[in-house]
Amino acid sequence: MKKIVSILVLVLSLNIAAFAQEKSKLSPLLDSYIGIKNALTTDDAAKAGTSAADYVKTLNMIDVKKLPAAEQKAFQPLKDKLLADANLIAVAKDINNQRDAFVGFSDNMIGLAKAAKLGTGDVFIEYCPMKKASWLSTEKAIKNPYYGSEMLECGNVKETIKP
Repeated sequence: MKKIVSILVLVLSLNIAAFAQEKSKLSPLLDSYIGIKNALTTDDAAKAGTSAADYVKTLNMIDVKKLPAAEQKAFQPLKDKLLADANLIAVAKDINNQRDAFVGFSDNMIGLAKAAKLGTGDVFIEYCPMKKASWLSTEKAIKNPYYGSEMLECGNVKETIKP
């Protein structure tokens, strides 16, 4: 009997651990967002545009009806805003215009990340005091997308979103 209880406890523990590590169905949006952020940090307007176009494709592939109720509630009011923001970045040829659009895009992604817990690891909300704007990062190290190589390490971590 003791052995059966031990086995059941082990199985339950493994299932709980697996569930805790399960990525949100919206996690690919965070991955695509990070691609845009990384391109902006390296001053690469073409890559930022391509990454934003990829984000749009990823967003359009999400079937809202297949999301858990909590994710539907978080995603539905932001979907059109995120789509519009990403499209602005995708079509802009000038990196300054992309960075301006990235401000609103980041605000909306931060709202989604807080509500839907997008990552399996910590997600950091980082802040640029010069731009007075935030962004998301999966790394604690500051790599500023608003100024790129000009002020790459300018900013600080404001908040950590735990998985």
